[in-house]
Amino acid sequence: MRILIATGIYPPRVGGPSQYAKNMKIEWEKNGHEVKVKTFRVEHYLPTGFRHFYYFLKIIPRVLWCDFIFVLDTFSVGWPATCAGKLFGKKVIVRTGGDFLWEEYVERSKEPILLKDFYQVTRKRWSRKERLIFNITKWVLRNANAIIFSTKWQRDMWQDPYGLKNIKTFFVENYYGEKEKSFDPTNKVFVASTRPLVWKNLGALEDIGAIVDLERRSYEELIDKIAHSYAVILVSLGDISPNFILDSIRYNKPFIVTEENGLMDRIRDVAIIVNPKDPKDIKDKVIWLCNKDNYDNQIKKIKNFNFTHTWTEIADEIIDIWKKI
Repeated sequence: MRILIATGIYPPRVGGPSQYAKNMKIEWEKNGHEVKVKTFRVEHYLPTGFRHFYYFLKIIPRVLWCDFIFVLDTFSVGWPATCAGKLFGKKVIVRTGGDFLWEEYVERSKEPILLKDFYQVTRKRWSRKERLIFNITKWVLRNANAIIFSTKWQRDMWQDPYGLKNIKTFFVENYYGEKEKSFDPTNKVFVASTRPLVWKNLGALEDIGAIVDLERRSYEELIDKIAHSYAVILVSLGDISPNFILDSIRYNKPFIVTEENGLMDRIRDVAIIVNPKDPKDIKDKVIWLCNKDNYDNQIKKIKNFNFTHTWTEIADEIIDIWKKI
């Protein structure tokens, strides 16, 4: 088959969609499919609307060429790619990823609203742009041929506001890789490398009784840092399927994670879970993990976590979805 991957970011840019697009291209090409990737370049510097129209025009030759379009968000590339797919009669599969509307709202308002509460309590406070994002996202979800969620947690949150009852939705879990070589830490540094965004809740990491590494890195540098780290910490106001945590598991590193995430069914038994809006809870859990016996016990638990979900399996599951629509 001929597959077009539409993604806002692609290596060397860092982020979940970037790695997803890269690995789907590799796996599908292994199976003999032809794959082209169209990503934002100049679009990163264009205002909303203009960048969508520019991207729409840019991908038309590849849309005409492909058998289906695999889209890695619901707004930035999701809107123009779905429009192009409908216009030229191509099937469109959208993977939802994060929640762009919630992220936009939190960054604008500085309101530390939990993702799970967002659609119930903030709608009357949305800006004109945020209402537009909501309506466009709803249109994309209703006009794509299939929607892929990585967690039921997100699907359940979106069910009512976006009216998903009669829409074809599927689940494809994130990448859980084979265990990799890790190294004994030389000090008790908690890695929290992330973007300085409001919803990342970095203020909750101040004065927690340990050194926190917030430096942003390339994906390869981050992986190396995790492999040599003491532990990983993520305290965001909502994280649907955080690859950062799954990478820490691959390297058998203990982690502290926000309770506001969609991976709990998988990771609950090996996670140290915190309330992201309770600084005392976060500090207590950090201090607890700095105890050698507690730390060693967490290492044992994570070493016994052997569930895998490979990129090959993910690629095959998406092709199976395409065959059903």
